[in-house]
Amino acid sequence: MRAPTGDQFVISSGGYTATITESGATLRALSHEGRELVAGFAEDAMPSGGTGQLLVPWPNRIRDGRYTFAGATQQLPLSEPARHNASHGLVRWAAWTPVAVSDESVTLGYRLMAQSGYPWTLDLRTTYAVGPDGLTVTQAATNLAATAAPYASGAHPYLTVGPGPVDDWILALPAATRLLSDPDRKLPTGHESVTDTDYDFREGPAIGPLVLDHAFGDLERDADGVATVTLRGPGGGVALWVDWRHRWLMAYTADDRPNARQVLAVEPMTAPPDAFNSGEDLITLGPDETVEARWGIRVL
Repeated sequence: MRAPTGDQFVISSGGYTATITESGATLRALSHEGRELVAGFAEDAMPSGGTGQLLVPWPNRIRDGRYTFAGATQQLPLSEPARHNASHGLVRWAAWTPVAVSDESVTLGYRLMAQSGYPWTLDLRTTYAVGPDGLTVTQAATNLAATAAPYASGAHPYLTVGPGPVDDWILALPAATRLLSDPDRKLPTGHESVTDTDYDFREGPAIGPLVLDHAFGDLERDADGVATVTLRGPGGGVALWVDWRHRWLMAYTADDRPNARQVLAVEPMTAPPDAFNSGEDLITLGPDETVEARWGIRVL
């Protein structure tokens, strides 16, 4: 009997252990010296709510699954039919192939073939590596098509710092801007400064009763271009960092999920929701061009 997510790749080093699945190159589990850092799922289960999945060639939503690029209008399948959106890319359930496997790292590859709604072929490579500094994830894409392709990437880890609810957890998210969205379809309607709002987490307040399902931008970065989110709770602390390619972070308290307010998704995104229509931070990937984006998780 094969697990619903296929082969399981377990890597370990520096006190960290991670499990990555064949299905979707998904991060199923991550722990440090026995303490869970992400809320994953069992080996005999399928991920729900995007748990640990990679979001390529776009994160979040595309309005009506419809967009125009280089003068041609494309129509994607509506993978979120209740909201009439195309959601979270095209590779979440694909079978990825191991390219390189060691005790400390695994690289999985997948060729995303040209298809209705996304007529470009991409070679995708994702490397998960663990060591003394935690987990590092490198997501790479190469455009094999003869024309430029629209591209963005993301991931969907759910962080945990002990028993919930998240209300008393301390969140430090170094973002100056929040993307506004309509409550029904979760699509962007504008931007606002977080200054003097309940969504200003730059000084690390408790989450409180606030419902989070928002993208945050204008990230404060260190000299290397890295932005870091920290989360502290009764079980300790965890940090999620992103490189300069990641312009946005989604924070989601999962209020509409069975595990409501027991976990916090912090989702690295190179572009905001509906970027295929707005063009905001969208990558135009030329023929034979490769783009890489890195993010990671470590214990505090």
